[in-house]
Amino acid sequence: MTLGGYEGVTLGAALADRSFVTPAVPDDGHDALLVGGIGGGGLIGLVIPLILFAAVRGTEEKPRLRPGEALIKALATLAIGCYLLAVSLLSAQLGWIFPQRTTTVLSVFAVGFSWAPLALFPWERFGRILG
Repeated sequence: MTLGGYEGVTLGAALADRSFVTPAVPDDGHDALLVGGIGGGGLIGLVIPLILFAAVRGTEEKPRLRPGEALIKALATLAIGCYLLAVSLLSAQLGWIFPQRTTTVLSVFAVGFSWAPLALFPWERFGRILG
């Protein structure tokens, strides 16, 4: 998880400094992309190893994941990580209005609570995609 967080920070910094997104990120919103990178990278760094572990090891109560199930869960985890980066890009736009520290604090709350609708959504009604 820690390595994923570091990689997410590196990705967020690269998005803010050296990519096509650079003109859209104000100077005071730079840290917001780093916060999104920490959230997305930490999530991916935690969940992907757990999915791979569940794919190779199982018990009688909980059998191993089939390759298709593991792939769908891994892709869904990557999509949620990208969603967190998109939320951080939106919260970086507050840098046009607020100073850097205020933008960073607001982006922590935006990224931290943006996954709540995904957690509260009744995924079981749409099949066993994520659960």
